[in-house]
Amino acid sequence: MTSQQPFPPDDFGIYYVLAECSDHYDAFPANKAAENQPHFQGVTGLRNLGNTCYMNSILQCLCSISPLVEYFLSGKYITALQKDCSKVATAFAYVMTDMWLGDSDCVSPEIFRSALGTLYPAFTKKTQQDAQEFLIYVLNELHESLKKDCLQCFFQQDTLTWNNQIHCSFCETKQEAAVRASISKAPKIMIFHLKRFDILGTMKRKLRTDIHYPLTNLDLTPYICPVFRKHPKYNLCAVVNHFGDLDGGHYTAFCKNSVTHAWFSFDDTRVSEIPDTSVQTATAYLLFYSCQPFSIPIEKCKS
Repeated sequence: MTSQQPFPPDDFGIYYVLAECSDHYDAFPANKAAENQPHFQGVTGLRNLGNTCYMNSILQCLCSISPLVEYFLSGKYITALQKDCSKVATAFAYVMTDMWLGDSDCVSPEIFRSALGTLYPAFTKKTQQDAQEFLIYVLNELHESLKKDCLQCFFQQDTLTWNNQIHCSFCETKQEAAVRASISKAPKIMIFHLKRFDILGTMKRKLRTDIHYPLTNLDLTPYICPVFRKHPKYNLCAVVNHFGDLDGGHYTAFCKNSVTHAWFSFDDTRVSEIPDTSVQTATAYLLFYSCQPFSIPIEKCKS
């Protein structure tokens, strides 16, 4: 991924351009009756419950990760549930089922927000929240509920200076040191958090650097231990976008559907198909990559 020239300050302009482009590209003309439009699995809007676009965009991205969805649709998660903390995972299963198997154009994530809000009251308030922080809370709760490992990888080099210097056993003094994380074994799903907000003292700003991220064949070979370089290349499957600044903004999601293999834009209840060329924008905040193609999630057979 490479950085391009900074984008103009007002990235809400991009939001309106994208919305207009998706209207022109939309495969389902607005003048047709809703009942005549095909409803694809996993292509379902989410109602905004009051500044909950951050939640809706994350749920849409998680809904596009077929192995995760199938784990819940198949009922496999039930046997792994921890009795004392199962509400969030159960509510997550309900909303994933509604989004994949329901026949509505949009559904309400109220039950899921209520379950998570019991543990984290900030998410029940009608105030704007950070999508990346919300994702961390969701993954942590699913981890606790199911006792499944969740991996976040950071592999940029950093320098330990001042009070963080390490003691050198050879010269017996403290020295600056370069540290860098690497991936010992590549995960199937990789999530990148792009730094978009910068706070320095009392000053805060939105970072609008245009980052070029590939839709296919992201090569992570340089960052993976040679012994475990089995799946070094990743394909983009979902994106969370942020428009606005630190004091206010809006979240949307781009997700690749595993049924149609087409990209869709999710803006709360508004859903539209978009071309591949529209996925690359300067408003990207979270990038979801997979090292293998997704199959279509299947529901547990009912006896």
